[in-house]
Amino acid sequence: MRWALDQAERAAAVGEVPVGAVVVRQGRVVAEAHNETIRRRDPTAHAELLVIQRALESLGTDRLVDATLYVTLEPCAQCAGAIVLSKVGRVVFGAWDDKAGMGGSVGDVLRHPRLNHRPEVIGGVLAAQCGSILSRFFAERRDA
Repeated sequence: MRWALDQAERAAAVGEVPVGAVVVRQGRVVAEAHNETIRRRDPTAHAELLVIQRALESLGTDRLVDATLYVTLEPCAQCAGAIVLSKVGRVVFGAWDDKAGMGGSVGDVLRHPRLNHRPEVIGGVLAAQCGSILSRFFAERRDA
C-alpha cells in the first residue's frame, strides 16, 4: 500500500486527484499508476484502470487471477467493473469512499453474487494515511 501511496503523492504533485495503485504478482510490482484524468482529459483515466491495463500488457495476459491490486481509495463502479472483468484475484484498498465506493460502502460490485468473478477484498488498509492525502488535496483546492 505504501507504493500506492507514493503514486497518490505523485498524482497530487501534478494536480491530479491523489489516488494511486499498484499490481503485485508473485511478490513483485508489475505495474503502477495514478489518476491521470486531467492530463489525459479523460474522466475514465482512474488509477485502477491504468494499472490494470499496464499489468495486463506487462504480463502478456488478459487476466490477473494471481495478482493483487493495491489502491489508496475504494474503487468506484467503473473501476470495480474493470477489476471484475480482468479477474483480479485480490483487491486491497485504503480509504473508504462513502460517496462512490463499490467495495462495500455505497454498493459492492466487487463481491456481487451474480457476477462470474469475485475477488478477495480487504478494505481500510492504511486508511488514515490514504484518506489524509485526499483530505489535504481537497482542502488546498478549497483554500485557493
